[in-house]
Amino acid sequence: MNELIPYIVLFPLLGFAINGLFGWKYKTNPIAGVIATLAVTASFVVACMVFFNMVGATEEHRVLKVTVMDWISVGKVNVGISYLIDQLSIIFVLVITGVGALIHLYSMGYMKGDPGYARFFTYLNLFIVMMLQLVMADNYLLTFLGWEGVGLCSYLLIGFWYEEVKNGDAAKKAFIVNRIGDFGFLVAMGIMLVTFGTLNYQDVANGALSMGSSTAITAITMMLFLGCTGKSAQIPLFVWLPDAMAGPTPVSALIHAATMVTSGIYLVARSNILFALSPATLSVVAVVAICTALLAAMIGIFQNDIKKVLAYSTVSQLGYMFLGLGVGAFSAGVFHVLTHAFFKACLFLGSGAVIHAMHHEQDMQKMGGLKKYLPITYWTFLIATIAIAGIPPFAGFFSKDEILWKAFSQGSVLLWVLGALGALMTAFYMFRLVYLTFFGKERFDAHHHPPHEVGAAMYIPLIVLAALSILGGFLGVPEILGGGETLHRWLEPVLGAGEQLAAAHAGVHGEGMEIPLMAVSVGIAVVGILLATRYYKSKTTLAENERKIGGFYKIASNKFYVDKLYESAVVKPTFGLSNSFLYKIVDVKIIDGIVNGAAAVTGMLSGILRRLQNGLVQNYAMVIVIGIFALIGYILMF
Repeated sequence: MNELIPYIVLFPLLGFAINGLFGWKYKTNPIAGVIATLAVTASFVVACMVFFNMVGATEEHRVLKVTVMDWISVGKVNVGISYLIDQLSIIFVLVITGVGALIHLYSMGYMKGDPGYARFFTYLNLFIVMMLQLVMADNYLLTFLGWEGVGLCSYLLIGFWYEEVKNGDAAKKAFIVNRIGDFGFLVAMGIMLVTFGTLNYQDVANGALSMGSSTAITAITMMLFLGCTGKSAQIPLFVWLPDAMAGPTPVSALIHAATMVTSGIYLVARSNILFALSPATLSVVAVVAICTALLAAMIGIFQNDIKKVLAYSTVSQLGYMFLGLGVGAFSAGVFHVLTHAFFKACLFLGSGAVIHAMHHEQDMQKMGGLKKYLPITYWTFLIATIAIAGIPPFAGFFSKDEILWKAFSQGSVLLWVLGALGALMTAFYMFRLVYLTFFGKERFDAHHHPPHEVGAAMYIPLIVLAALSILGGFLGVPEILGGGETLHRWLEPVLGAGEQLAAAHAGVHGEGMEIPLMAVSVGIAVVGILLATRYYKSKTTLAENERKIGGFYKIASNKFYVDKLYESAVVKPTFGLSNSFLYKIVDVKIIDGIVNGAAAVTGMLSGILRRLQNGLVQNYAMVIVIGIFALIGYILMF
């Protein structure tokens, strides 16, 4: 099976190369979409072959390694283009290629007729390649290559429609904010090299285990988590993700469900031994995660752009994933990545179908009553919404409830209470979205712009993802409900040691409370749905009703002024410094002064020398005579 592993990356790489080199010939012809979709589908097929081979193998034979080529060899440090497929990485590979293939298929319908059709699929394939590099690497440096690659691809795809300035600004914002987090990743690798002399995952984990808890490991994990706050949109670096909605909707689905934002979860899970050896870092992760989950949920309540609601929902759900990691339940965090990929991809693609039907209208206050026009979109969207709201037996219930339970049993009661509050808000704002979009009075002109259901290329992925939103949670049914915790047992060889270390630091309490807490969390989600039904199912004067809430509405609808805070504290001072010092003094006076001064001196000297070669024979004769007299004078004197 080892020989098949490189093909997982190779197929989308070929798709990228073919469309990149020859896409200009296709123009809006669907051949570029066919090539790109087949490339990712082929990767998914190979990944499935590898996965089922692993399932049939004994546990010690489920770790596959392959070295494609040597890369860097400096002193004792050797880094290769080497891939590691084990129980953790294959889960991410299946999600990236499986959900990615569905998004590619959907994109063939969504992007039909776009003048940048081939360019779009070129970027999309490159995004898959980079994400696969990130999760398949056997060392931190190769992971970092993919880490930077997904950053580049997100920049290219968010700003895909670059003719509009706001799209370019959103792309730049995502790129710059992520560079801050990437600095943390670089520093972490530097400390690893000094401490362990290697960047290989297994060697670093072995070195950390032999060292035990230490300041160096805390520093490494803190810096790694800083990197994760950028890629996975946690406080304080979450501000780029909602603005990333500027890109085409399939891009949003790819970033939010299958690729970029899950990379931070992967990195922490892959480094579980290091994080488990640093209780201080785990505490920071848990606190940042729950704050992010709540803040994003509160902002999501009053957003009227359908994609912005889903964007803040993603930030909030990422907070839940990090909460699981922060309390040492690494497999619970990965489980939520898996289920979230299904229902969030379905939600984003469903929102794309709505936007497509509404002729690019994204404001939910201008929708309403779409249920009868878009039946397939409605039902699939509703299934995904129930899943994210945490209603059993849909996928989101099992994964989110496991995180809440682990937060209670290994973390604290406060974390569970705050997490449950976030679940209440999640159910509320998601059903608010459903009611504003699909129910109530039509708030658009159906006579001039009658909405219509999307074509097969777009609704087939919706149906598949909706089915996975129902069934995906059964991979993690807890033992107390008669399940086998299949995913947890599958991941145990990779994440078990870290979970045991973290549990030893935290202790376990609350035995016998799992069922009651589960019932309470379901009840809380139902309350959220009922509140949304009460206020939004048949209301038509939406904005007026929400404004009556007063101060909280103003603060939440303005996104807690976080963007304005960044604008005042970072952007404006940076522009001011750049304009008053870097431009007017460093650029104009110093750099331009040196360049212009050198040109002036050269001009002056050349002006003088030019007089010596002006073509007048009399002048040459005079210089010769002066030279002769000077020579004679020198001889007479010395």
